[in-house]
Amino acid sequence: MSPLLLLSFALQIACCVHVVRTGRPLYWVFILLVFSFLAVIIYFIAEILPDLRHNPSARRTVRNLRNRIDPERDRRDAAKLLKASDTPENRRRLAEESLRSGDYAQAAELYEHALKGLYATDPDLMLGLAKAQFGLGDAQKARTTLDALIAANPGFRSADGHLLYARAVEDSGDLASALHEYETVAQGYPGEEARVRYALLLRRDGQFARARDVLQDVLDRSDAAPKYYQREQRDWIEAARRELAVLPQA
Repeated sequence: MSPLLLLSFALQIACCVHVVRTGRPLYWVFILLVFSFLAVIIYFIAEILPDLRHNPSARRTVRNLRNRIDPERDRRDAAKLLKASDTPENRRRLAEESLRSGDYAQAAELYEHALKGLYATDPDLMLGLAKAQFGLGDAQKARTTLDALIAANPGFRSADGHLLYARAVEDSGDLASALHEYETVAQGYPGEEARVRYALLLRRDGQFARARDVLQDVLDRSDAAPKYYQREQRDWIEAARRELAVLPQA
């Protein structure tokens, strides 16, 4: 049997299984078995593609693939929108894309211009500015911005913002306060980064036993987590494993 026929048969079977598992009309099975490649293409466009467009995981995968092929596309699009219409939303979008692409200087400039008038204390804009300032290596300025954010928006909650605050406090040299912030954010952070960073600071402070407990907790938590979580957190899990292996016993 030729490779082309094998591929056609495999695609037909896969689509038929999809029909049954997802409760599609069973006439699709007849169409797929009779019309081969053409039916597979039609089925994909008519039944599978719409689901992919509404599936967050699928959209994220497509977006990541597109960003690898053309990482500056979204930023170019945002710049065009801002040039056509200088609105707060378009300025925010370009700032976010600049931040994502690592152009912290442009991101900081855009956020600073956006933080005016009705948006002078917008928490998302202030958080974006703090991220840009931290990316530029100015931890103290990022901490000041986050302090102002908290003062202006006492009800605002952001796990990423809290982690950024802990990192800014650490980099500004206030280790005691940083330990407190890391301990707090690590308790509810949706990932392992906060816990690993907390352990690293504990080790730096000479609290080896506590650092070991936190790193072991990362590994235990990850072992019991679903596979998708292990994949998403792989870098931090591996970092915890490496750090635990070289951590002094006392």
